[in-house]
Amino acid sequence: MPLTNDNPVEPQSAVEASGAWPFVSRRVRLIEGTRQVWNSRQHRKGTVPRALSRVAGIFSAEHLNAWIGTVFAIGAACFVVASCGSLFPWMVEGSVVGEHLNAIYFAGSIPFTTAAGLQLFQAASASARLAPLGRDRLIGFGWYPRDIGWLSCALQFVGTVLFNFNTLDAMSPSLNWLQQDLVVWAPDWVGSVLFLASGYLAFIETCHAHWAFQPRSLTWWIVWINLLGCVGFMISACFAFVLPSGLSERAITVSTAWTLQGAVCFLIGALLTLFESPDSAKEPQETATELV
Repeated sequence: MPLTNDNPVEPQSAVEASGAWPFVSRRVRLIEGTRQVWNSRQHRKGTVPRALSRVAGIFSAEHLNAWIGTVFAIGAACFVVASCGSLFPWMVEGSVVGEHLNAIYFAGSIPFTTAAGLQLFQAASASARLAPLGRDRLIGFGWYPRDIGWLSCALQFVGTVLFNFNTLDAMSPSLNWLQQDLVVWAPDWVGSVLFLASGYLAFIETCHAHWAFQPRSLTWWIVWINLLGCVGFMISACFAFVLPSGLSERAITVSTAWTLQGAVCFLIGALLTLFESPDSAKEPQETATELV
């Protein structure tokens, strides 16, 4: 009996549950002698938000996931371009100065938030389908903090919103060191913390453990590369703190280099997502088998 999104594994009927504490990201139950496996990411990625499907009936889970991956890739590409322009000025025209590069960062933050919002919308719909009568309700962003997939998406979405403020305020040329820390560095640092937490939750959602090495799984590579990108953004934020004497050239270079590393990882992860199907979110060895 195959596992479908319209027939999720209910917690009360599960005979086996696993996941990184305190979350459950994988459940198994028996249906007429058949071993049925429910996987959190597979269920989430295979779900089309009901509200979206009513607006555009042609949307499938694959279409929505492709949109999410594509929009994320656009945002990451903007960060790559801006970081490269800052680190290697010879790559851009002489008229492109810091304000223009900051504008590119801000432009990239918009697709980040758009894709993160779609992903949260999808995760809320997936979480609602596990609740009684959930599949009949109209879901927005929801509130499912005990669901690891939803929590990962929610933290990422809030982080992208903070990056909107961070990159917008960075375009102002008249900020003193304290103002830079308050309106540029602070949202950058908090957003990076949220990204790091989100990336790790996505990683353990896939691994069903606090750590696992699954090189045969495309999904594992996606969440691992994205987690490395989150680490890059976090290190970048740590070096971006402004002292009363200002930022040194070395600190700016190191911070920008780690931003570039994070953006490249996010770009690769987003592009790999285009090749991910809900079935590929399973572990390589995970199949529904008949029990005797």
